[in-house]
Amino acid sequence: MASNSKSETFLQRYGYDLLLASIAALYVLTIPYTKVEESFNVQAMHDILYHWTNLENYDHLEFPGVVPRTFLVRMALGCIILYTLRFFRHQIRNKFGHQVEAFFVILTAIQFHFLFYCTRPLPNILALGLVNLAYGYWFEGRFYAALNSLIFATTVFRCDMLLLLCSIGLQLLLTNKISVWGALKHCTGMALFCIGLTIIVDSIMWKRLLWPEFEVFWFNSVLNKSSEWGTNAFHWYFTSALPRSLLAAYPLSLFGLFLDRRVRTFTFPVLAFILLYSKLPHKELRFIISSVPIFNVSASIASNRIYNNRKKMIWNLLFLILLALLLVSLAGTITSFMASYWNYPSGYALKELHGIGFHNDTDEQLVHIDTFSAMNGISRFCESDLPWRYSKEEQISLEEFHHRNFTFLINEHPVINGFKCLFTEDGFSRVRLKSGFPPILLVKEPKVYVHGSLENQNIVSQNWSGCSL
Repeated sequence: MASNSKSETFLQRYGYDLLLASIAALYVLTIPYTKVEESFNVQAMHDILYHWTNLENYDHLEFPGVVPRTFLVRMALGCIILYTLRFFRHQIRNKFGHQVEAFFVILTAIQFHFLFYCTRPLPNILALGLVNLAYGYWFEGRFYAALNSLIFATTVFRCDMLLLLCSIGLQLLLTNKISVWGALKHCTGMALFCIGLTIIVDSIMWKRLLWPEFEVFWFNSVLNKSSEWGTNAFHWYFTSALPRSLLAAYPLSLFGLFLDRRVRTFTFPVLAFILLYSKLPHKELRFIISSVPIFNVSASIASNRIYNNRKKMIWNLLFLILLALLLVSLAGTITSFMASYWNYPSGYALKELHGIGFHNDTDEQLVHIDTFSAMNGISRFCESDLPWRYSKEEQISLEEFHHRNFTFLINEHPVINGFKCLFTEDGFSRVRLKSGFPPILLVKEPKVYVHGSLENQNIVSQNWSGCSL
């Protein structure tokens, strides 16, 4: 009996955490590769683990990227994010009750993007942990602690969190929760500490005087060069990013705003953050991933109200709609998961190449990884020991490859002079609707081609699957 009681207590205390952590772990184990947005941070993790103080071997000095990013906080990212979400969740329970907390967990569990991104080494996610803390402090009434958390996130990890900081800070000022003098007294020291910390650490790592997030701010906001990576309409966050990231929680969160005026206090500053961010032409879903927990709170309040009144007229219809929305969310999450699984073709291509069997060959196997492949699944964690060596040298023309000493090429082009196309790796292309079940079909097509040098008879003589053009 005592054992059962302890087991029940453990599940009551950590059951929600185990559920969310299990889903996040599933995404990590089944989709271990990374995209170009994550490349700097994941290479930094590799270099810290393998090179430690030997800065000359660090990847960022050879491939610095467009703007520098900080080296702070690289380990156990998923655990940190979920731990901070746990803190926020407890404040939700204290303010709105156990059932609202339960619906918050359900909605988070059936949303693909939040739990998928929470283990991704992106600056947005590094900031997300601090934003979760800020939300928790905000709900708890510790307003200056909330502002300090956002100051840390802004100065060290993501300068765009300044928009969220200003939105929440202005709301606190207008509602007399804080004063200008109080904000200066409680937050100036934190701002100076964070700026000093990131300048010291990153100047050492980059070997020049540097405040990374100031350079990011200048590049993105002042020079507006982020638009070179594509632009979207002003409404894109509201018509594309939020529907995909929130799924069922999107309409439910809007309903929640009408049902409980308390949640408006927390939702309106986040809406203001997204509106302000919409002015920047270059948009990505991950830029506003920090808004998801607040929208989920509003959606959870709506779900809880519908559930509690499900036996009443009109509400019983809303309850059926709620169930349908949850099922649609689950289906959408499964679809997104499968699409993401096939979205890292070069990582799978390199893994297959390693598995072919050159382990007993003493000759060096030099693999060239082109820019497309480096952006779609390959990081230094994918590399193997000798005889394998790797090059990410850029701006090599297709005609020049056969004059170089590369043994293999992992490339986006199907035909390269002096090389035989050995095999291809398919990647996700698009979603196609069809009749029957399931009504959605994920279409794949060749994305990455692995080539072997014609000068190496040991390679050419083997039986390869070839490349379909």
